[in-house]
Amino acid sequence: MRFDTLALTSSAVASMVASASAACADFEILRRNSPSLRARAPTSEQDAANETLTEECKLYNFAPVTTLFNNGGFPTLWETANLSLPDASVIVIHICSKNRNRKATAEDKALFTALSSSIPNIAPRGTRAGDFTGVTYDIAADPACWWTDTLCTQPKIAALKADVTRCPEPETWGFTLDDGPNCSHNAFYDYLYEQKQKATLFYIGSNVVDWPYEAQRGLDDGHEICAHTWSHPYMTALTNEEVFSELYYSMKAIKSVIGVTVRCWRPPYGDVDDRVRYIAQALGLTTVVWSDNTFDYDISTLGTATIEANYNAILTEQSNGTFARQGTIVLTHELNNGTMSESKSFLPKIKSQFKAVVPIAVCYNNSQPYVETDYTYPNFAQFTAGTTSISLATATATSGPVLSIPLSTGQTGSLVVPLSYTIAHAANNAAATTTGSGSSATATGSASGSRTSATSTAKASAAQSLSSNGVGYIMGLLTLGAFVVGALLVW
Repeated sequence: MRFDTLALTSSAVASMVASASAACADFEILRRNSPSLRARAPTSEQDAANETLTEECKLYNFAPVTTLFNNGGFPTLWETANLSLPDASVIVIHICSKNRNRKATAEDKALFTALSSSIPNIAPRGTRAGDFTGVTYDIAADPACWWTDTLCTQPKIAALKADVTRCPEPETWGFTLDDGPNCSHNAFYDYLYEQKQKATLFYIGSNVVDWPYEAQRGLDDGHEICAHTWSHPYMTALTNEEVFSELYYSMKAIKSVIGVTVRCWRPPYGDVDDRVRYIAQALGLTTVVWSDNTFDYDISTLGTATIEANYNAILTEQSNGTFARQGTIVLTHELNNGTMSESKSFLPKIKSQFKAVVPIAVCYNNSQPYVETDYTYPNFAQFTAGTTSISLATATATSGPVLSIPLSTGQTGSLVVPLSYTIAHAANNAAATTTGSGSSATATGSASGSRTSATSTAKASAAQSLSSNGVGYIMGLLTLGAFVVGALLVW
């Protein structure tokens, strides 16, 4: 192939490639928000200052995400990363291909390489969609502590920590929401903010990249953020590399968009075993499941009446003294308007019957749930006394973050145990001070309107940028097309 007869300078070619590259990043943002993709990923985005669904879910650009996509910082949305792809693509004609955004950086690959040799030899089972047809497993011995088959939460590998399943504090509802951030969560988040109610939010990495300003709001409102994988598969069906990728890129998305390195995660569908736990713990993550389930994620099939009966069954357990010695962690979702409406409807009833409704970090007195130290959450005694927020830095995006991860390079069982949830509530409660006042005793921000105005302005600007970049996208592709056609003609 001869390019010299095109009389193009190397700088001109570089300029065209850069233009097309930027255009492809914007095209990727448009592609990932297409109706077909939304059907696969019903959780989406919200304008923090607007409760009209159409306005909430308008597309917009977000520079840190675009930069990382250009640099190969993220996999294709809703697809598990392939770490075997080359570090960089140099084929111009494929500049908008999926492979371009699926490549892993050398740093990402090095992290997996450092871990791979020590991962327990436990074979994957089933498919990522949860089809376990033909899978045989020794349920009695349960050698891999496979939750999906046995509800096992105490790992068989000694170095692994037990899953978090309950709040240790009596009569306490561990408030968790999976699958965010969601485009229709505006009214729900506003309600939680007005009630000074915090939750543990398990964010999907692809949703965080899809809807970055909405993800930032979760942290800014004072909620605890945890990971919920990159694309929400059944984790025990994946290879070691794929398990690592699902966890690592969800952490990377949260760090890139929100600015914190999370220390907790929840396996989709609860599907976890000791191999998956090992990789998660090596990444500094504590595995959090649940003890009670509302099954709200199936509201469209089961119907509202069934979901409400499930909520009421948990309230009945509380009335019967089931949680007199230790509380519960309840599985609920930010999945759609139906699940959030049920949560909003039942929250007053839950708060009237339970002594406390708290995020998981609070019920474990984990005042610094992130690797970063400029986020301080209240302990249990402080929270229940009314101090629902202490010191929270503003969510800040960063391009190309370096994650602080306690990876183990030793043999199986030599994991570095992450500094996360510890059951020290009795000592912490005895030493707790609850005399905070003013901003330290209230949720972050002053009022919903003033709190969200900056986000609204940023999103409006980003949407305008996406609109104008659409012209750049077209021009970039036209230029690239002319370049490629011309090259083929002289080949």
